[in-house]
Amino acid sequence: MVLKKEKERSIIYMATNENFPPNVIKQLAKELKSLDESPPEGIKVGVNDDDFSIIYADIEGPAGTPYENGVFRMKLLLSHDFPQSPPKGYFLTKIFHPNIATNGEICVNTLKKDWNPSLGLRHVLIVVRCLLIEPFPESALNEQAGKMLLENYDEYARHARLYTGIHAKTKPKFKSGAICESTTALNVDQSKTSVLNVDQKNAASGAALSLPSPLALPTTATKGGHNQEPQSSVPTTETGVSGTALVGIAGTALKKEGLTKVPALLAGKKKMDARKKSLKRL
Repeated sequence: MVLKKEKERSIIYMATNENFPPNVIKQLAKELKSLDESPPEGIKVGVNDDDFSIIYADIEGPAGTPYENGVFRMKLLLSHDFPQSPPKGYFLTKIFHPNIATNGEICVNTLKKDWNPSLGLRHVLIVVRCLLIEPFPESALNEQAGKMLLENYDEYARHARLYTGIHAKTKPKFKSGAICESTTALNVDQSKTSVLNVDQKNAASGAALSLPSPLALPTTATKGGHNQEPQSSVPTTETGVSGTALVGIAGTALKKEGLTKVPALLAGKKKMDARKKSLKRL
């Protein structure tokens, strides 16, 4: 039952992630496993069971900031050409922050002009959490928060704490071991898949070979238990009449013509020749 579920999960993941090259899927699985086993401080990662291109994370509000004691859920959307293109980041939890738009979109240089394909998911998540410690009001998506931060920090902090207390409550924890199960499904051993394909091909070939040939002749068993090869049948003529039938017809015709008496006539002739020889001797 467990193996069956793992196989079904593997098929689902491979079907929903077919836009990613195998090497990217392998790298993502490796990163997610690392994040699960040794998560960054204040960050817990989860995966979407339906689409591996969506990475979820719960970020704890850093101590000493207006976001302290809050838990903010966010997601990273990986494009089909990831990691050549940066992921897009969104906060799902409402937050009052200069660099996070009202629709949750995150504005940070790491996800834009400073992106590098060598940067991993761990680096991105750490940068996002650092954004809660040190906002950049100069590139604000939330203009109200950016202006308030520059002109009146206390008012900005009051608004941020208010949002945190209302919206950033403790979130349901991600399923324990979910990432390990997902990465296991994605890291399906290619050799096993190849062996399965070979076995299927061999099975198909074996089935084809086991089919009886239409030209093969059946064998009959004798009393001694040995197989006896059947006699080859006489081929039919163009008229469609078998050789056996022709023999029967020929025999009937000979009888009608009286030709079956030929042996008796030959015997009588031999007797006449013997009498002639006796007369010549006399």
